[in-house]
Amino acid sequence: MSIITNATSDISTMSWRMAKHSFRNPTTLISAFLLPVITLLLFTYGFGGALDTHGVKYIDFATPGVLLLIAVTSASTVAVAVSTDVKEGIVDRFRAMPILRSSVLVSHVVANTLRTLVAAVLVVLVALAIGFRPTAGVVEWAATIGMVVLLLLAVSWLAIALGLAAGNPEGAANSTIGLLLLPYVSNAFVPTDTMPGWLQTFTTHQPMTPIGHTLRSLLIGGPIGNDGIVSVAWCVGIMAVGALWARRGFARSH
Repeated sequence: MSIITNATSDISTMSWRMAKHSFRNPTTLISAFLLPVITLLLFTYGFGGALDTHGVKYIDFATPGVLLLIAVTSASTVAVAVSTDVKEGIVDRFRAMPILRSSVLVSHVVANTLRTLVAAVLVVLVALAIGFRPTAGVVEWAATIGMVVLLLLAVSWLAIALGLAAGNPEGAANSTIGLLLLPYVSNAFVPTDTMPGWLQTFTTHQPMTPIGHTLRSLLIGGPIGNDGIVSVAWCVGIMAVGALWARRGFARSH
């Protein structure tokens, strides 16, 4: 068998292991699938009527923001999962097996990406049922999926690095709090021009704002400008830093 075939087989096997863990953990599934829907409903019906979105129907404004939030909130699950693997000693067993070592980390990325994409599809279906009316064509939908996947890859690798650095599952659960707050201080749920000046400065220069604008423009129309390129650059940069940091952390976790 070739190196590529062996690597693919190892990653597939390890990813299936992570998928089975998700199926056996109802809390993870509830967190992944139900909470995003609840968030969508809460923002739409609880807060939407009080927020000025400059003439855009709030369900149209908020749905891209919820997709952004889904990707970011998945970080905690990944961080805890990889930290648990290390603490329980299963990683040491994997090191003794003739498998691609990086497949242990890659499997967490693959499992989280697929699980979160399912949640994203569920959110879009619910949004459509309650009034979301995207104007996106096939190309825009494909670009939206690509943007969400790229963000998930970036978030997953960073979460793995944070989970390994935390040292234990309890610490890993808290290690992603800063990341989880970013969508709430971006344009995900409210226009940034309604925020205080000092907060606008922060939102303008953090990654979730251009990513949120890109997703919204793709789905409901409007100029993307440079935000598309900036969004991709942020995701690739975060993914590169996260992957390198995770690799070093994994090498030291024994």
